[in-house]
Amino acid sequence: MAQFVRLSLLRRFISVTREYGLAEALNRSRYFAGLYLRGSAPSLFGRQAPAAFAPNTSFTPERQMQTIWSELARGEGFHARINQKTSPRIALIGDLNLSQCRKYRVEQLQVLWKSQNVEFDFAHYEDTPRALRLLQRATHYCEYRLEDTPLTQIYRYEARRLGLPILFDIDDPLFSVAAYETYQNMANLDPMLKKHFLTVAPRYAAMMNGADIVTVSTPGLADLARLYTPRPVYVRRNFADPDTLQNGAAAIAARGPADGLFRVVFASGSQGHEADFDLIKTDVAAFVTADPTRRLTILGHFQTDKLPASLMKQTEHHPFLSYDAYLTNLARADVAVMPLQDDLFNRCKSGVRVIDAAAVGLASIVSAVGDLPTMIDHGRTGFIASAPSDWRLALEALANDRARARVMGSTARETLETRWSVQAEPHIIAPALLDWVKP
Repeated sequence: MAQFVRLSLLRRFISVTREYGLAEALNRSRYFAGLYLRGSAPSLFGRQAPAAFAPNTSFTPERQMQTIWSELARGEGFHARINQKTSPRIALIGDLNLSQCRKYRVEQLQVLWKSQNVEFDFAHYEDTPRALRLLQRATHYCEYRLEDTPLTQIYRYEARRLGLPILFDIDDPLFSVAAYETYQNMANLDPMLKKHFLTVAPRYAAMMNGADIVTVSTPGLADLARLYTPRPVYVRRNFADPDTLQNGAAAIAARGPADGLFRVVFASGSQGHEADFDLIKTDVAAFVTADPTRRLTILGHFQTDKLPASLMKQTEHHPFLSYDAYLTNLARADVAVMPLQDDLFNRCKSGVRVIDAAAVGLASIVSAVGDLPTMIDHGRTGFIASAPSDWRLALEALANDRARARVMGSTARETLETRWSVQAEPHIIAPALLDWVKP
């Protein structure tokens, strides 16, 4: 029992009793004691408690923080300010549920800022104790993919109380009804999912407009964001971090001997990309079925029953895997294809698939949509398909000259290491963003 008899806990117990009554204080003590004994990290907010111990529903996160803020105000400590001479330190609070997004927009950002001698910490937005703790020692606050909710407004209010400048980062047009209404991939998904995105879009726009600056992943997304906010919008592109380069090199080394097959790979990291593949389905089917030594490899989410029966016989499908396993399968291919439907959503797309392919030494054939063409040196590291017939021509050229395909893949890898790796250059991060953190 000694661990529970601490002056700070007694003060909190008394405070809660005064504010909400003895029953609520006992209920909450019981809940937190159970968490402690099970070795679980306590949550600051009662809404995460099991239903059996859930506090009064009127006991919202806002009221929790109001108690703390009121105590600070009574002690004349509410308007604490950071020491402006302190070295810059960024606290990022974001939605970290999507592994690819976490890798490219959070963990990678940590690598970039540490290369600039800027400390960088991050927390998932539902981990409230850690998130609030990070804010206390930060000089800048970064929000990633957060929508306007009572909880995110608490973080923002706390950041303003601490005098932290606020940056909002996003890598999909989640704020745009127009982008989701016309996104062709949505035709392959549950209509309720589209309805959800259309409903929450204004919440993301509200977050952009409440921040001091906005960062996005591509110039196309920046152009669209500027239609929704008067805030400055800067580009911070995704790049090949040291882990990507290292894991890609390991996948190349594990390729094994050639088996005589020529593999065309299509990777799908999320649902709905059948609509993109439809653009090249006929050409790829004609190319693959023209030779029994050719294969189509599909990695990730895909409804293979939408492929022609003749193509299915020469198709290898690997379901969604870990990133390392994905790179291993990617490295076994000879060329990557990345078709994109030309719509408002896809014009905001980044070149992460080109980065993945180049990391394992593969040339890419891409649509002239979004940021994909930016990552390709046409004819040296891959091909930009501007017309439907370009896909078949490029595939035949590489299949008939495999040495050329290997050289293009090696050149793509070298270009990735020299131009698209971690570096604070304008094609990776806007100079104004560097100045904003390091004035």
